[in-house]
Amino acid sequence: MASCASPSSRLHGNAAGAGAGGSATAMMLPGPPGRGNGGCIDLSPAGLLAHGAGSSVVISDPRTMQLLCVLPMPSSSLASFVTAVRWVPPSSRSHAAGDDDDDDERRPLRLAAGDRHGRIAVWDARARLVLHWLNLDETRGVAPGSGGGIQDLCWIHHASGWLLASIHGPSLLCIWETSNNPSVLWMFDASPEYLSCLRRDPFDARHLCAIGLRGFLLSAIPRPDSDISLQEHRVTYGASDIAELQRLEKEIAAPPPSPALAAFPAFTPKLCFSPLWRNILYATFPRELIVFDLNYSTALSVTPLPRGFGKFSDVMADPDLDVLYCMHIDGKLSIWKRKEGEQVHLLCAVEELMPSIGTIVPPPAVLATTIWQSESIFHNIEKQSRDLGQIQSTHSVISDTNTNQNMYQGTMAYLTSISEDGKIWSWHLSFDKSACASRINLMGQLHLLSSTVTTLAVPSPSLLATVARGGNNPAPAVPLVAVGTQNGTIEIVDVLANAISVSFAVHSSTVRGLRWLGNSRLVSFSYSQANDKTGGYNNKLIITCLRSGLNRSFRVLQKPERAPIRALRASSSGRYLLILFRDAPVEVWAMTKNPMMLRSLALPFTVLEWTLPSAPRPGQNAASKQSSTSKERSAEATGAESTDETSESFAFALVNGALGVFEVHGRRIRDFRPKWPSSSFASADGLVTAMAYRLPHVVMGDRSGNIRWWDVTTGLSSSFSTHREGIRRIKFSPVVHGDRSRGRIAVLFYDNTFSIFDLDSADPLANALLQPQSPGTLVLELDWLSTRTKKDEPLVLCIAGADSSFRLIEVNIDPKASSTLRPVTTRERFRPMPLCLPILFPTAHALALRMILQLGVKPSWFECNSGDKLTSSSFKAAPATFGDLRSYMIETTLPPIGDSVVAELLLKVLEPYRKDGCILDDGRAKLYSAIVNKGTCARFAFAAAIFGDFQEALFWLQLPQALHHYLDKSTSRSTEKGSESSVHHHSEQASTLNRASSSMERSVPENMAKVAENCGQLSSMAFRQEQLWFNANERIPWHEKLDGEEALQKRVHELVSLGNLETAVSLLLSTPPEGSNFYPNALRAVVLSSAVSRSLHELAVKVVAANMVRTDKSLSGTHLLCAVGRYQEACSQLQDAGCWVDAATLAASHLHGSDYARVLQRWGDYILRSEHNMWRALILYVAAGALPEALETLRKNLRPDTAALFLLACHEIYSQITAESESSDDMSQSPKLRFPSKNVDDEDLIAVSEVFGHYQQKLIHVCMDAEPNMD
Repeated sequence: MASCASPSSRLHGNAAGAGAGGSATAMMLPGPPGRGNGGCIDLSPAGLLAHGAGSSVVISDPRTMQLLCVLPMPSSSLASFVTAVRWVPPSSRSHAAGDDDDDDERRPLRLAAGDRHGRIAVWDARARLVLHWLNLDETRGVAPGSGGGIQDLCWIHHASGWLLASIHGPSLLCIWETSNNPSVLWMFDASPEYLSCLRRDPFDARHLCAIGLRGFLLSAIPRPDSDISLQEHRVTYGASDIAELQRLEKEIAAPPPSPALAAFPAFTPKLCFSPLWRNILYATFPRELIVFDLNYSTALSVTPLPRGFGKFSDVMADPDLDVLYCMHIDGKLSIWKRKEGEQVHLLCAVEELMPSIGTIVPPPAVLATTIWQSESIFHNIEKQSRDLGQIQSTHSVISDTNTNQNMYQGTMAYLTSISEDGKIWSWHLSFDKSACASRINLMGQLHLLSSTVTTLAVPSPSLLATVARGGNNPAPAVPLVAVGTQNGTIEIVDVLANAISVSFAVHSSTVRGLRWLGNSRLVSFSYSQANDKTGGYNNKLIITCLRSGLNRSFRVLQKPERAPIRALRASSSGRYLLILFRDAPVEVWAMTKNPMMLRSLALPFTVLEWTLPSAPRPGQNAASKQSSTSKERSAEATGAESTDETSESFAFALVNGALGVFEVHGRRIRDFRPKWPSSSFASADGLVTAMAYRLPHVVMGDRSGNIRWWDVTTGLSSSFSTHREGIRRIKFSPVVHGDRSRGRIAVLFYDNTFSIFDLDSADPLANALLQPQSPGTLVLELDWLSTRTKKDEPLVLCIAGADSSFRLIEVNIDPKASSTLRPVTTRERFRPMPLCLPILFPTAHALALRMILQLGVKPSWFECNSGDKLTSSSFKAAPATFGDLRSYMIETTLPPIGDSVVAELLLKVLEPYRKDGCILDDGRAKLYSAIVNKGTCARFAFAAAIFGDFQEALFWLQLPQALHHYLDKSTSRSTEKGSESSVHHHSEQASTLNRASSSMERSVPENMAKVAENCGQLSSMAFRQEQLWFNANERIPWHEKLDGEEALQKRVHELVSLGNLETAVSLLLSTPPEGSNFYPNALRAVVLSSAVSRSLHELAVKVVAANMVRTDKSLSGTHLLCAVGRYQEACSQLQDAGCWVDAATLAASHLHGSDYARVLQRWGDYILRSEHNMWRALILYVAAGALPEALETLRKNLRPDTAALFLLACHEIYSQITAESESSDDMSQSPKLRFPSKNVDDEDLIAVSEVFGHYQQKLIHVCMDAEPNMD
């Protein structure tokens, strides 16, 4: 017996720590995407959206519109934009026990990201670490970045797994092996062409196509011998696009080796494969939409850009409908429907992807759009089950966040777009196919940072500590951080949710300074230069109220000022504000309801800082700390007997190095008169550039990198040199009861790096933390976040990065951390609604959920105790589960397989996820409740689709039809032997098909056309004779207008394969006499038109056909074999020549029974051996009746769970088919697996069940060892 693949061998790395290649942080908000990112976007089969934003990859959930994580590309010497992202498709392979757990094939969320410097990082998005770096410059031994950036990425399948194809620079196409030893397998230089786009063939995962700016089209398929099969084509486009490209070449934006997106950002040809028609490509150039046939190497139609439309920027094909979605540079989406009988697309509708209401002028550009493939699969599950009579009512597949309306009434699609203002938009598109009228609705929007971050502000620690004070346990405040941006907006960040809470459009130019005034008000400033001759600056100061959302200006002047505002400094209480000007006096304002200027200080200040609340002393207990007032703390720190709580002080430094402290009391400002340090404390050569003040300490940094601190009550002072560049900012860390140190500071240098020093240590420089947990970016601004409540919790730094991001960095201050590892304290992440993404579960728990869904669980199990789900009305809160959890499993008449106790144990493992409501959302749960009792195949397809295994889901959807096909053919053959009067329905269809094949004008039955139109993605697994014939017949009119000898030969071959000999003869006789192929065509025409079939004639034709095969004229030879009725031999010749689809079409037109089954089985062998598509090969095996081969394939691929489910599905389908012919007594016997094949012994079936039981037991052990992880 084959060994069992253990669940532990399918585990994936889940460590959240940093890897050798890079790390990521979940507490990060990315900057907005830009045109430098090239519109890179990709939606994974499991429904996770990835797009490039600056130098990071943003991962989000478009269903709930929540940010999951950000993967920052580790920075090189310069900022590097992410220019391409691509998810790895699910692998059909499994792994035996004992394999290395670090095998990349077991990681379900691998993502490739390329940047402008030519680097490619292969990420594990769930573990948030870089698995491998692919650097072509290092491989070729050239300078970093000299090979050009990454233009596009594409994954293709090979016998060894998934290979990565990439476009480097302008014209270099590479294919990489990305396993544990990554390397370049193959390179192709297409110069002087600029390659623009890569796409994978949905019908053959080995096949990819690349298109260039000048119309060069490259088709490549890797061979098993590590060679590549190449075909070069040429796509001809219009003169206007050619002229524009020639103009752009003269005005090239970036010379080689820059890729096309940098050199020609306004000229981006794109292509996509048709998911419904094999070898059909859709390509867009700026002014043309082209349908290209790879088999004929020619364009079938060219549609010009309609008048008044923006240029084409991208094209997408609907996975189920014959509809194209074209993006335009002006943000519009055009919808094109194929004209029946032709490959010509007609414009149906135009939609706006950037609403005209609520956006700025000019509106931000739509950078990229993608279509949801996952919803199409669930639509197919629901539709196929309903079409088979298994579902009586329609159920929702995706639920809106506000309503529970049915989202699949009629025809619809789901799109997600990203815009340059940092927003992610999810759209629901519905349209009537007959009227071709569409309607688009906005389903949700995720608001991220809208522009480059210029400044940030954190509320005062004292304010956070005293909010909602009551008793010894005050209610915690929600930590909010205000962020100012380059486009004038202020974003309020909820750091617990890692999301933008609210956004205010405050200024028309860059926000240059921002400070909190208490808990609910912000003050910000911007300035602009005056346009008149007098010059000067227009300073703008605005107070923003977070509660009301109102913006109120103050200090409004009628004329420009001589000096711009340099900075703002707000006191801890928010009562006072210092306004610093460049080369002008400092103004002191009282920030009352109507702000009032107190006085102007005409001193040459270099820096000023208000005092922070004094830190609690080590001996002070928590109760006294909570009950103390600001008056008591001030008196304790300063030693004064009485101090008004409205008085606050600020420290300053002058140009000459002098220091001082002023106290503001009401409207009076007086000298604080501190105890001065010794005269040697003053800096001789360094101008003070930064300062921090927390009673009783003043800390200063100068432009020489020196740090000095001074106790204003005792006069004690000290200093040391950081040996770095000048210091720009100093921030005291928050202190809680029990902290060993009160002198910990964060220092930001002018080179945009930072360090953390402890001034209470004996040697601050030796104990410094240099960029702890390096954020991977240069730092523009930083501040501490005061959320600590215990001394063991890590400190948290807020950082505004040079890559436009906002990050939270945890700083572990445990002195033992350097010698022993300790887990990092993680805060609970608040989310407005649960993340129902089982693909993010630890692998063992994901496999457990998959098995539970497959075996069948009652819908009541999904009822959770969460009361804050937005759509909780559809599922009531469930009581706590007690007793035997197996009662939640559905009752079934299927024979037992595996271990019956496993289900209860798996339900216990999944209980934490169920309680948190993060297994299935309401839409998915409704669909599952509709299909759970409607058959095993529907449940198996649903479980596969939940985890993004689309090919497996399609296999389960096609399995009933394939098994019906085999059993019906077997029944019809046995019936024909006993009685000729009883003819099976499918035999009648086949004979009717053959009789109709000789007519010159063959009409397509309306019901067959309707079935073919509704197949959608299932067409990639077609096996029925009617569907194969329909697909081939539909192509005939596409090529009627094509000229040339090669096109004529291919058209004749299509007609002969369909059995339309009359049209083929007419086409052959149309060859002009002067043509080089006149006589061969005439010979074939005579043979095909021969109505007499004699044995000698057959023998002669066979000899001629064999000679033609030897001279590489296999197509002509098969035509002669068809003329004498030797269809089986003709199919064999076509398969030997690699024409597998043509052989299947010919067999569908002329062969029946075992002859047709042999063609299907050999086709399945080829797909499994060469294309490595196990699921499609299994369908062909089942349709051909080769059930033992199908079962053996699953066992060889080490899939014990799938093999057991395959037996159950076949048992159920076979029992339903034979139920009518068997008596009730036979059906009431003891349950036993019934497998519709005589070549599989009962011992083999028992062995499959036993191996499945061992697999379940191993899964239980692994699940018990894994910790639940809901985010």
